[in-house]
Amino acid sequence: MRAHGELHHPLLLLLLLMPLLGYSLDPPFSCDWSNALSRNFAFCQQTLSINRRVENLIAHLSIEEKISQLGDVAPPIPRLGVPGYKWWSESLHGVSNAGRGIHLDTGVRAATSFPQVILTAASFNPLLWYRIGQAIGIEARGIYNGGQAEGLTFWSPNINIFRDPRWGRGQETPGEDPMTTSKYAVAYVRGLQGDTFQGSRSIELKASACCKHFTAYDLDAWKGITRYVFDARVTTQDMEDTYQPPFRSCIKDGRASGIMCSYNRVNGVPSCADYDLLSKTARGQWGFNGYITSDCDAVSIIHDAQGYAKTPEDAVADVLKAGMDVNCGGYVQKYAGSALQQRKITEGDINRALHNLFSVRMRLGLFNGNPKYKPYGNIGSNQVCTKEHQNLALQAAQDGIVLLKNAANLLPLSRSKVTTLGVIGPNANNAEKLLGNYAGPPCISVTPLQALQSFVGNTRYLPGCDSAACTSSQINEAVQLAGSVDYIIMFMGLDLDHEREELDRVDLVLPGMQQSLITSVARAARKPIILVLLCGGPVDVAFAKHDSKIGGILWGGYPGEAGGIAIAQVIFGEHNPGGRLPVTWYPQEFTRVPMTDMRMRADPATGYPGRTYRFYRGRIVFRFGYGLSYSRYSHGFSSISGSTLYLNNTISLQAVERSGTLSYDIEEIGSEACEKIKLPTVVKVENHGPMDGTHPVLLFLRWPNALEGRPVKQLIGFKSVHLKAGERANVEFAVSPCEHLSRVMEDGRKVIDKGSHFLMVGKKELEITMMA
Repeated sequence: MRAHGELHHPLLLLLLLMPLLGYSLDPPFSCDWSNALSRNFAFCQQTLSINRRVENLIAHLSIEEKISQLGDVAPPIPRLGVPGYKWWSESLHGVSNAGRGIHLDTGVRAATSFPQVILTAASFNPLLWYRIGQAIGIEARGIYNGGQAEGLTFWSPNINIFRDPRWGRGQETPGEDPMTTSKYAVAYVRGLQGDTFQGSRSIELKASACCKHFTAYDLDAWKGITRYVFDARVTTQDMEDTYQPPFRSCIKDGRASGIMCSYNRVNGVPSCADYDLLSKTARGQWGFNGYITSDCDAVSIIHDAQGYAKTPEDAVADVLKAGMDVNCGGYVQKYAGSALQQRKITEGDINRALHNLFSVRMRLGLFNGNPKYKPYGNIGSNQVCTKEHQNLALQAAQDGIVLLKNAANLLPLSRSKVTTLGVIGPNANNAEKLLGNYAGPPCISVTPLQALQSFVGNTRYLPGCDSAACTSSQINEAVQLAGSVDYIIMFMGLDLDHEREELDRVDLVLPGMQQSLITSVARAARKPIILVLLCGGPVDVAFAKHDSKIGGILWGGYPGEAGGIAIAQVIFGEHNPGGRLPVTWYPQEFTRVPMTDMRMRADPATGYPGRTYRFYRGRIVFRFGYGLSYSRYSHGFSSISGSTLYLNNTISLQAVERSGTLSYDIEEIGSEACEKIKLPTVVKVENHGPMDGTHPVLLFLRWPNALEGRPVKQLIGFKSVHLKAGERANVEFAVSPCEHLSRVMEDGRKVIDKGSHFLMVGKKELEITMMA
């Protein structure tokens, strides 16, 4: 028999051990109504407005308590029943434990790992993007409600423009196009925060999204220049039509509740110390309602690395007066007190920041009692890694994979006609390499090799290289394997040792001996080989594009936990690829352009080629929007309500003349008149077979010329449509001339040119004439 008082019930033992195991039954929250203390605080009264509740809470705080809340690790305030809060959590393409707020080490140990953003963007399907954000938000809430999180603020999405192919973090972004990136930001944020796809608000925030990195940030570490000291010199024109639109959309349309200011300076001013950027533009012009965080240690570098601030106290004053609210790191917590004593900041500056911080925590429902009994309380840890979410991860990988080459219709392979298969590549048998950066532990792990073995039992594998760096190779063994099997599939490309945060590339070619290995295997193979490229940024594979012994090329990005399965299904025809490249694939010669040159527009006088499909004038390997299918699709314009628009039928305008072209100022036209001249445009699409498929329809605009800084062409709309073989569909676009036919002038003004504009879809064009 046990002695009196000895533990004798296993459940009791488990409950007592739970604190030691690192998680609790309940998530942290304020205003526990079972605690009499909470009933006395106005900030706990849900009948009051959030503004009044926050004001009351701040009034209860001492100056020391106030300063303690200005870091991403905010300590508890026990006397008020306020628990600690950790602002930094990550959910770029699935809930991750990369930050401080999520703990996937006990209980729930995995979360659905969706494809890296660059591949998901290749689907050009905003509804899919929304559903991914929605799934991540559900899993985030489930983990929080299960007591394995200390925050619900997630520092994603990354919506910087992927304007240089060498950028190590380009993989995190939706690509190089401002409109695509804007639509991705809106869809993801609405899904994560709990709004509807159309934008109707939720009762409270399911989770908080933070759009980063504000702004003009796309250099990490290149040839000795780091993001910590880089000063991005950006013209007003480029800022308005390239760098800012995704953030404007994220705030105005997505209603993101967070923004992260970036490490770099923009035109001499650190982003986190830029009042015009944070307060005047984001809050004033765009109506931002949320909190602004620094990137981690971005406040300290204003003094320590950039020398912009003379003292630490000056750095704290610069960011708080600019409009930043919370510092990722402890720098503001450390120096705000002395900055206050030196009268470089006021208590009002601190209160302003706290108001934004506590407002977001209240909007998340964390001051309304136990979240388990509130609107999202029914979301538990059992909604993490659900079959529905894993199927969505598979769909995202399937729809993002891009078929770049399919000579003589080599693909898809017929399962019944392949008896032996050879798989070569260092990343073909490593599931972790499929995830990309900022990935959490996935629900499942299936390598491409394992997936292909489920199609062909007699599959032989050879790494071919020691790693993606391929400093040593097995060319002789690979050649021998190539000559002994029916088909060869090679998995080559990059990994996080070549592209990631704090690591940009200096070359665009495949690393090490990869090209030599590929061409040697291709020459020895019985039939043309299939090359699968796993990478975030583009690579110069012109050699493979033009090699007749390489019959098929697929780009798989970093396809996530289900990527191995998706690639195998595409190769064997269980899925018809429909992805389109969200970035231009440049040749190696592009590396002559300094990463530090932020200009978007080409300068023929100096040989500067420009950047992205909108302005680049140079040789390409694969163009933006390129992608093949196993089916053939045709497009045409079906109807349009008049191809000539008379602006002065509605309003009286003054034209601006530049280089013989008359242009009309959008601001002068006004929103009411802009609404009246919208053009409903219908594109006919037909799938001529032989397979059913999901097909992104991309609608472009081009001008008669690219003078005066006009883009070569501009994506103005896209929709994804699923068509059975032989099926037709009408895809409708609402073309708004003020939004879609306009361009940005050097001074930042948006104008519409008088004269011809051409809508383009596939190889079809439709002329629209703007008349005065």
